[in-house]
Amino acid sequence: MIIIADGGSTKTNWCLLNEAGQKIYFNTEGYNPYFSSTDYIIKSLKEGLPTDLKLDNILEVNYYGAGCSTSAKAKIVENAMKAVFTSAKINIGHDLLAAARALLGTTKGFAAILGTGTNTCVYDGKTITHNIDSLAYILGDEGSGCYMGKKIVADYMRGYMPEVVRERFWETYKLSPEEITDIVYTKPLANRFLAGFSKFIYDNNVHAEYSRNIVKTSFVAFFENLVSHYPNYKDYTFNCIGSVGYNFRNVLEETVKEYGMEVGKIIRSPIDDLVNYHMLQFSSKNK
Repeated sequence: MIIIADGGSTKTNWCLLNEAGQKIYFNTEGYNPYFSSTDYIIKSLKEGLPTDLKLDNILEVNYYGAGCSTSAKAKIVENAMKAVFTSAKINIGHDLLAAARALLGTTKGFAAILGTGTNTCVYDGKTITHNIDSLAYILGDEGSGCYMGKKIVADYMRGYMPEVVRERFWETYKLSPEEITDIVYTKPLANRFLAGFSKFIYDNNVHAEYSRNIVKTSFVAFFENLVSHYPNYKDYTFNCIGSVGYNFRNVLEETVKEYGMEVGKIIRSPIDDLVNYHMLQFSSKNK
């Protein structure tokens, strides 16, 4: 049995391919090695994996994860996977490679992630050939859920929100500015906490102009600081994975066209296309 996993900072989507070729899907929380230790990941997996999953029967785990772009960070996740899937060969890849393979398969092109965080690349059909560092949520991640969440929280704490939005925010979260400050600066996984507020403007469109402006300025910053700095970026179609890009795709598609690109594939999660990629790779190896 083989497992393919797409691990974001908030959620990991898993697919088990059993001996009969059936696909079995399940989820756990997300594991970003910048914020999660090996011990934490082991504990979470043991609690979060399906109880009827026969771990000793897993022969291969192909895990693509946020934060796994360097060997040191990938090792944190690899060690956790080895401790849980003791009989399996463990392959750790970056979530950006998962996005490129899911969106483009073996075709050259441009791929992006717009979820809790942001990432972008040019892909040659096999590997990532050019990547501009998103700088993570403190310094960058323009266009992401976290980037939008920071703006929403700052507006709330400074009193810049329209009153109707501020009232709905309080009704929804019951968080004071002091409580938010404490969570962001003293609690773990602040990026996940902040990204959660992007859902607020998606679910509570009580002031359409304010909500749209948050999304629009975030996507403009994404193109200004990341996408438009790739050489000849207008020659590519814009392909994107992630809940933020998918949920706000009407504004995203508008922004894509304003920056002279054609809209390609915009999907919420790569897992289905990623599984198909691995099935094709497996078939070609065994011909």
